[in-house]
Amino acid sequence: MSLREDITAAVKTAMLARDAERTSTLRMIQAKLKDTDIAARPKGVTAIPDDEIFAMLRSMIKSRRDSVTLYRQGGREELAAKEEAEIAVIEEFLPQTLAGEALREAIAAAIAETGASSAKDMGKVIGALKAKHGAALDMGVASAAVKAALG
Repeated sequence: MSLREDITAAVKTAMLARDAERTSTLRMIQAKLKDTDIAARPKGVTAIPDDEIFAMLRSMIKSRRDSVTLYRQGGREELAAKEEAEIAVIEEFLPQTLAGEALREAIAAAIAETGASSAKDMGKVIGALKAKHGAALDMGVASAAVKAALG
């Protein structure tokens, strides 16, 4: 089943379960997906591929994490909790991201493959990581780890 079909099925399931919060978040995902598809039409694309959907979902999560931080600073714990619940629903559609030892191994392999030796070669390493592990990468975490590995 494609990612779009998974999202649509999840909306139907949430509606049947009468889970208003989950239904709302899933509909928000569908609306953002539709907006992204419309934005891609001038390029001749009618439906963006799954890797772009993953990027869209990650950007949705990033904006919600920023909101959580701001809500907590403002003492609005109930709004922060709502945003965290939305993050949990969105993360269900993302593949397991590389972290910890798996990320370090992937970076070491990419460095060996590209022959990178300094921070100047960071772009080559990131490109190799994206090519092999695209959807499984959190680019913020991966970039920091590559930078640390290259010194």
